[in-house]
Order: sequence, then C-alpha cells, then structure tokens
Amino acid sequence: MDLTAFMKKYADQIGGQFTQYDSNHSIIIMPVSGNRFQTVIGTIKKNELYNRSMITLNSKVCTLRPSLDFKMLLEQAAYFNYCRFVVNENYLQMESVAAVETVNEGTLTEMLQEVANLADQYELKLTDADIH
Repeated sequence: MDLTAFMKKYADQIGGQFTQYDSNHSIIIMPVSGNRFQTVIGTIKKNELYNRSMITLNSKVCTLRPSLDFKMLLEQAAYFNYCRFVVNENYLQMESVAAVETVNEGTLTEMLQEVANLADQYELKLTDADIH
C-alpha cells in the first residue's frame, strides 16, 4: 500500500486538502459534517515487536485536562469499528492502525472516515468548539 498516493487520491475525491511531509507522513484536511474540517495524519511506522510496517492514522480531539472522563471514553470506544483513543503529546487523539502489507483501499477509506468523524464528534462533545 502506497499511503502517500492513496491519501492524495482520496483527498482529491472528497474535496480535502493533501500535504506530504515525507515518504512516511501525509496529512489530509477532511470535510466532516456541519461544514467543519478535521485534520488526519497518516504515518508509516515500523512495529518492532512484530517486525512489520504499520499505517497509523491520527487526529487530535482535545488537550488533556483533569476533567476528562476517561472511563466514559473507554466505554464509548467499544462501539468503534477501527478507532481507539490514545494520549500523545498532551492531547487526547483518535487513532486507527493497520498493517501496510494487508490493508486495502476500501478498509483504509473507512478508517480515515472513522478517525475524522469520531475525532470531530468528540472534539465538539468535549470542548464545544471546532479546534482541530
């Protein structure tokens, strides 16, 4: 799977904006409901434990704060198809991961849509704003 080529093609299909940082990092600013947009970063990383390359899709939800109800977030994550909540660099983020050698375009499309839509929904729910 050529992540860069796929993300560029998908951004063109949905009217999003595509940016490539390097061969392992691409960004799509994706349209979501309510005339909002959500930034999704696609990265190819080597998983050392399993010795395979993985595609990781991330989108920021909000800055970490003591008032976040992590139990509620973990309970909600049980209903997601591809996504999980992660904490990275002081942000709550939505993340989806798949193996480079086995993922197909249909699944990657669903993963991108879920990451963007859920990150946007939880951003609005937790902050009452459209930040990312």
